[in-house]
Amino acid sequence: MPNDYMSPIYPILYSFRRCPYAMRARLALMISDRACELREVVLRDKPQEMLDVSPKGTVPILIDVDGRVLDQSIDIMLWALEQHDPEKWLRPKEGSVAEMLELISQFDYGFKYHLDRYKYPERYAGVDAQAHRDECALYLGKLNAKLIKNKYLFGNNVALADMAIAPFVRQFAHTDKIWFNEQPWIPLQAWLTAFTDSEIYASVMQKYPKWESGNPTVIFGRS
Repeated sequence: MPNDYMSPIYPILYSFRRCPYAMRARLALMISDRACELREVVLRDKPQEMLDVSPKGTVPILIDVDGRVLDQSIDIMLWALEQHDPEKWLRPKEGSVAEMLELISQFDYGFKYHLDRYKYPERYAGVDAQAHRDECALYLGKLNAKLIKNKYLFGNNVALADMAIAPFVRQFAHTDKIWFNEQPWIPLQAWLTAFTDSEIYASVMQKYPKWESGNPTVIFGRS
């Protein structure tokens, strides 16, 4: 891979602040103390350097110092946490990593399908936004049932599933905050509030200028 796409010291992370996929990747990088060179992109004006390493053109994309490209957010989360997992996100108090990944997959492929059509109905022909909201509610009801029993999805300590799913629940809730807050999901609402009020959430939601080639390097992370 050409040297233009590599950092001699830090991995490179292409990210977009509000994207839930990029958000959860940044959460794992932050908690694992894995510093990266952050390249904040504008999705309507994607840099060619990003497209050259991952033609699918979606964030997040991580390029390790050896040139290896990870362009799936869960892969980035696992890559970071397998190196350093001080909060034991991969060791839930209940259940297993496989069970967490299964729940995450349900949200990535099921919930997200309906979320997009609820939040952005103008992008899809003939959709009923309320019908898709109701489909999302079925998924959220299941989360709420889990959170009645425990503070987090897999026990009383935060784990991978919480941080991988919460950004999407946040996006859903913000679509119609009044409606969301009126639902009988008190444990889920408390769980989401704890997430959005957390120090780590604030740390990964800092604003950065759009990256362009030649800009000063921005280092993201605790190291």
